[in-house]
Amino acid sequence: MEAAITILALLFVAFIALGVYATVKAVGAAKRGVDRTITQARRTVEDTTLRAKSFGQTGVAGELAQLRLALRTSMRATQDALHAGVVEDSSLAESVGLFRRLSAHGLELDDELKRLEREPDRATVAALLPQLKERTQRITHSADSLRWAARDRARQFADDDLDALNAQIDIEAGALRHWTVEEQRPQQASGAASQGPGAGARRAHDAGVDWPEPTAGAGAGNSSTAGESWGGPAREEAPQAITAPDPHLRTRYPWQKAARPETTN
Repeated sequence: MEAAITILALLFVAFIALGVYATVKAVGAAKRGVDRTITQARRTVEDTTLRAKSFGQTGVAGELAQLRLALRTSMRATQDALHAGVVEDSSLAESVGLFRRLSAHGLELDDELKRLEREPDRATVAALLPQLKERTQRITHSADSLRWAARDRARQFADDDLDALNAQIDIEAGALRHWTVEEQRPQQASGAASQGPGAGARRAHDAGVDWPEPTAGAGAGNSSTAGESWGGPAREEAPQAITAPDPHLRTRYPWQKAARPETTN
């Protein structure tokens, strides 16, 4: 009885601990979601404000707003591209590390530009603008290089996969059309047989090659020599006349019957 009570108490404590853990995790996830939403809303408001300043204001304030807007747009686009690509390509982890180091410089420059927006001494700020523009261009150029390199790498992988897929599809399509290969083989065989042994001579004649004819005064020995010198077969002798065999001279065998004499009426 005591053992059962102890087991029930342990199960109750385990359920309580599990409930507390699940509650803490849910609260943490909700808090992170709220913080993310607030960060995105603040970022959207800042981008909208900077865009309005860059178009609506002139002078030092407008140039500072343009620099901040260009910097934030480039860094955010590179961050999204690298974080999306590292999920499928683990080799981009080093690029993500480099971008984090670059982001530190970008955030430092963004904070400096933000402080200079509230600076009352516009002459000093105008003197610092060339240096600020150069730093902004260097950071955005590095960010753009990382982003486009990651996109080109993903595009190259997609092209290679598409080429391999097309090759496999071509092989499969050829295997599905196996009857076309079987039809081509008899046609090729019939075409080779229809040419016959005189195909080479016809092709030579069509090509304009004329073999020299032997002279009329050449003898039999010269004719055979000329024929052999060109690599052609020797001229065959004229066929002899075929004479019917004499039935009286034919060998008779014991099992053969004697021919009946012809009678005349």
